[in-house]
Amino acid sequence: MPAFTDFIAIDWSGQAVERPRGLAVAHARSGTGAPELVERGWSRQDIADWLGGLADRGTRALIGLDLSPAFPLVDAGAYFPGWALSPPDGPALWQLVEQLSAEDPHLAATSFVDHPEARRHFRRMGDCGDLFPPGRGRFRVCEHGQAAMRLSPYSCFNLVGASQVGKSSLTGMRVLHRLRGRVPVWPFDPLPGDGPVLVEIYTALAARAAGMRKGISKIRDAATLDEMLAALGSHAHAPIARYDDHATDAMLSAAWLRHVAGRPELWAPAGLTPELARTEGWTFGVR
Repeated sequence: MPAFTDFIAIDWSGQAVERPRGLAVAHARSGTGAPELVERGWSRQDIADWLGGLADRGTRALIGLDLSPAFPLVDAGAYFPGWALSPPDGPALWQLVEQLSAEDPHLAATSFVDHPEARRHFRRMGDCGDLFPPGRGRFRVCEHGQAAMRLSPYSCFNLVGASQVGKSSLTGMRVLHRLRGRVPVWPFDPLPGDGPVLVEIYTALAARAAGMRKGISKIRDAATLDEMLAALGSHAHAPIARYDDHATDAMLSAAWLRHVAGRPELWAPAGLTPELARTEGWTFGVR
């Protein structure tokens, strides 16, 4: 299995501002030392530049991004059925989002969702597209796997509500496009023998692995964070300025990545087919 020296978890944000409060980065090194919160008042471009720097230095880092790198495709045979521009795979999707959102500041993706063909597939506040299906929307295969693990996935096409992931995913796709060719993204790319690798994570999965019961997935105090870190083989953390969901999610997820990175079955889940690997991707840790 890949051997990593560094483990980085990024709690992402789709907020259309330069420095979203929801962006948080945590960094753990091999061993048992506690993850450290990398506090810089991040912008999305800052994170893209920082990750590019890891690649330039050849850092053997496993990097978890809390976002969906692609939309569902297998269920309907296309990301956007009926749209001539619907891309064939994940990297082409990232390129399309970048192309249609190129004028949006702060790596936002409002223009993509505003496109007359794209908007038909999304549910937005006061504007549900005619191709957004009844109910909770379309799901990727790995999101059905998340549900089977008693997690609570949301459709990437849903842009409404505090728990929606669509906005984060779209802005993240712009970053993935900018890192194309510099930082491989599993499972779209084969695992390299050196340098960093990006994977999709679901922070609630880390919390569950640390023993947090269903229905309670957020940590807002130092004692609980240390208890959860200990369950993942990590020492207690150095105090941080603010114990909000973003910071603690990132710190716990970095410890979790280190704890599970050597498990072969997580790199070869039974449901991951070659088609899914190039189109929908997979959430690391979903079996």
